[in-house]
Amino acid sequence: MTDPTDLHERLKPRIQPRPRDESLYARAREAGLTELQARVLAGRLAGYRGELAPLVSPSLRHLAHPERLADARRAAERIARAVVDGEHIGILTDYDVDGITSHVVIRRTLVELFGVPEARLHSLIGHRIHDGYGISLPLVERTLSLSPRPSLVITADCGSSDEPRIARLKAAGIEVVVSDHHALPVEGPPPSAYATVNPTRDDCDYPDPTIAGCMVAWLVMSLARQVLIEWGVLAASTPKLSPWLSYVALGTVADCVSLGGSAANRAVVSHGLTLINRMDAACWRAMAARLGDDSVPFDAETLAFQMGPRINARSRLDDPYAALHFMLAEDDAMAHRHLETLDQDNQSRKAIEAEMTEQARALALAPLTADEPAVVVFLESGHPGVQGIVASRLVQAFGRATLVLTPAAAPGMLTGSGRSIEGLHLRDALQRTSELAPAALPRFGGHRGAAGVGVPVDRLGEFRAAFLQAVAEQLGDTELYPRVFTDGELASHQLSLATLDELEVLGPYGREFEAPLFEGEFLIEALRPVGADGSHLMLELSAGAATTRAIWFRALTPGELPAFGVGDRLHCAYKLNRNRWRGRESLQLMIEHAEREH
Repeated sequence: MTDPTDLHERLKPRIQPRPRDESLYARAREAGLTELQARVLAGRLAGYRGELAPLVSPSLRHLAHPERLADARRAAERIARAVVDGEHIGILTDYDVDGITSHVVIRRTLVELFGVPEARLHSLIGHRIHDGYGISLPLVERTLSLSPRPSLVITADCGSSDEPRIARLKAAGIEVVVSDHHALPVEGPPPSAYATVNPTRDDCDYPDPTIAGCMVAWLVMSLARQVLIEWGVLAASTPKLSPWLSYVALGTVADCVSLGGSAANRAVVSHGLTLINRMDAACWRAMAARLGDDSVPFDAETLAFQMGPRINARSRLDDPYAALHFMLAEDDAMAHRHLETLDQDNQSRKAIEAEMTEQARALALAPLTADEPAVVVFLESGHPGVQGIVASRLVQAFGRATLVLTPAAAPGMLTGSGRSIEGLHLRDALQRTSELAPAALPRFGGHRGAAGVGVPVDRLGEFRAAFLQAVAEQLGDTELYPRVFTDGELASHQLSLATLDELEVLGPYGREFEAPLFEGEFLIEALRPVGADGSHLMLELSAGAATTRAIWFRALTPGELPAFGVGDRLHCAYKLNRNRWRGRESLQLMIEHAEREH
């Protein structure tokens, strides 16, 4: 048990240099990378022994052929047969950004490349709150009530753990092709599925198991195109699916899959951003107009922090079809109309999130005081659509894996979302929890960094104890506290746009390949609160002869004064940012964390 008076001190974020893989650093220097580029690479890819070129210069030529995905040929041939025979096809996807972008890829391919009439397609997207994740029972009922009923259902970003519902569809004469990327149950692929395409399968030869669900869907549909050409149904000149990689880029970034040692993910995000920035689709143009001229060109952070949350917000609060209609909008007016709905939902989501985060932080004090290795909080009146975001906030604040639970639609059940920390594989911890207390965790899924759970209300205590044991087994005696890992210091002459250019060469940045973060000591020359509620700080900071403008978002509680002033020295963890204003560019530091130097 920790003394509460020590808790605040123990939970202060600590700025630390990233551990660096020295052999990778040396290889990168030999390959011609600058010292700074080598430093960034070596701080993110510990133990990486593969070729550097696919990571440093992402290219579609590094993508493996879809035939290497187990069951992909069987899945593609079944889809091709449905196209040829004029079958009705259901497209069943998850409601998040990965699921929505998968839906767009499948639907646009079937309609625009394979010539399937819209009337023969049925969009089946679950409602996060009423239906739950995956091939839920309500979605099965909806599918069975369709008239005419589809004879084939293609899933994306879900299905691997849904054997009972797939069996129900099969019994009704509906064949299911599963395309997914979530970890499979220990029993293996669902036996009732006609085919299960999932790069995490034990018998799968695909070299990159970290690809997103939208990428699996893209590969399957690419192979279906190839099959239709082989059968003479489509001309060999039928366009490839390359333009849809814009959607795959968005889904990949938003789903937080690895952008570290994954040549495939880096290639599709890099190429997809190039496509997005051509602004050919109405959805990209509408978003650029909403964010302002200075937001273009989009980068991976735009997808992660601007587009992704707006698309996700719809499914968090309501049904997700407005997000689908926004992505498929054929003209700018329609895209703007749907984006307005998404934007309003996103504002509502922010308000709900702020309230739930405050409640969750208060509930977390007890497990933190008890020095438990993870945080499990149950918000009795919490909104299930915002659990994951709240869990992320607590991970940032407390440096512990966190599960946030709220009441589920099913009576007597709780639903929850979790986010993890470096060094803890969350799905493996839940697998172990299930072994320790099977009745307390009837449903779970996810991957290393994020997961979802279903827990009976009357088993919450049992679940919590088993989960904490599973986490403790994995972490051992690892000391837990919020960490701010940096790439070291920059010399004052490196505080320039040229350094930012040097770093952008290594993009895209994202999960497991985070944007460079540096540390340094600065003298405060000027500061003032900004923002509608005065919670952000604008600063002028000097180091040596260089004076640079800096912004620190959410630095203050509204109405609070900074604990430092002009003439004080700050130890900052910061990113370099390209500030665009009326066509001009200047360097700005974005402060992530700062401490007054005494």
